[in-house]
Amino acid sequence: MALFTKEEALAYHERPRRGKTEVIPTKPCNSQKDLSMAYSPGVAEACLEIKDNPDAAALYTGKSNLVAVISDGSAVLGLGNIGPLAGKPVMEGKGVLFKTFADIDVFDINLSVSSAEQLIEVTKTMEPTFGGINLEDIKAPECFMIEETLKREMDIPVFHDDQHGTAVISGAGIINACEITGRNIADLKVVVVGAGAAGIACSKFYVELGVQRENIFMFDSRGLIHQGREGLNKYKAEFAQAKDHGNLAECLDGADCFLGLSVKNLLSKEMVASMAPNPIIFAMANPDPEIPYDDAKEAVPTCIMGTGRSDFPNQVNNVSGFPYIFRGALDVGATEINEAMKIAAAKALAALAKEPVPAEVCEMYGVDSLEYGLDYVIPKPLDPRILEWEVPAVAQAAMDTGVATTPIADMDAYRNSLRERIAASRERVAAFVSSYGE
Repeated sequence: MALFTKEEALAYHERPRRGKTEVIPTKPCNSQKDLSMAYSPGVAEACLEIKDNPDAAALYTGKSNLVAVISDGSAVLGLGNIGPLAGKPVMEGKGVLFKTFADIDVFDINLSVSSAEQLIEVTKTMEPTFGGINLEDIKAPECFMIEETLKREMDIPVFHDDQHGTAVISGAGIINACEITGRNIADLKVVVVGAGAAGIACSKFYVELGVQRENIFMFDSRGLIHQGREGLNKYKAEFAQAKDHGNLAECLDGADCFLGLSVKNLLSKEMVASMAPNPIIFAMANPDPEIPYDDAKEAVPTCIMGTGRSDFPNQVNNVSGFPYIFRGALDVGATEINEAMKIAAAKALAALAKEPVPAEVCEMYGVDSLEYGLDYVIPKPLDPRILEWEVPAVAQAAMDTGVATTPIADMDAYRNSLRERIAASRERVAAFVSSYGE
């Protein structure tokens, strides 16, 4: 049953103020002195400090807490290539999530560009403005080259959430699913359907976690990716099997894990039943998974089933990743978001799922309890404890790998400060929003 009507959704975006974000000043400007310090002549003092010491921009501007959400609208989730203007509501929404969950400010940058190279060049010019770049809803394979180039040529974190957000959250689920079912991650046979940004990034991340590359069977719209096929781009070729092992049903026979990032009703109950005992199924087609939850459970009651939906157990939701990964990266002045930081995020989420779940989290989801097991392998996206588990883990990994420029000396104090910071941010935002009235 839908939670809202079309009219309600449109009204939400239109009233009482159009759009979902607003830029407001953080300093008073009520007197002549305020005006003189905010702009001329007082602003010159900050400008000259930064001219002499570029690192001072973190003290005298909002750069270190400002992320650009950049998109060309070529692959908007569930909507396809709708262009940058139609994609703008999504990018504004991303800004809301960054602010709500991690107190990170966002400018959404929706680019009308004619090539990946142009998007790269435009984005590079914005480095003085931002502390980080979140690439969003850019089609494959261009998105891979864009991110690779920007990471190499920029000195601030660049992160394509469509790739790595899904990878980190589902990776946390796989870590725990292996433990629950008594599997060794190195022995997993994984079947991936969907060779776009998320499918390829997830597969790469699973390899980082310990899955053997030769044990990943990846399908695109033409079938199994194997070395006998022509026209494979280099990103798909990385996961090409040595030979053609057959269709989806044949490859799923005896498989431990299914990862779906494709279309609904692709997976049958018979296919699920043919998998290894206690299979791991992450069916994340949007809005309807590759197999209905009830069908998968009917086929194998002991399967671990995850989807992108909030109305079923084990929701794989990127909001459990990107705000916290960026928070940790920004707070240590990281020059990049590397594999160690993403693995730290996944392991932190996996560890949190084993902790007792507070009653208030259960109440949010209308359940009496949540216990680590088949139907709870990753924390719920709205669990406030994610902040204190994931962010410090990411920050620590940045420091351990030498990409932090402003390391944190006292991690316990930092963890406590995060809780206070987000509470204060939400209080400010709530007061501001309520001032608009109904």
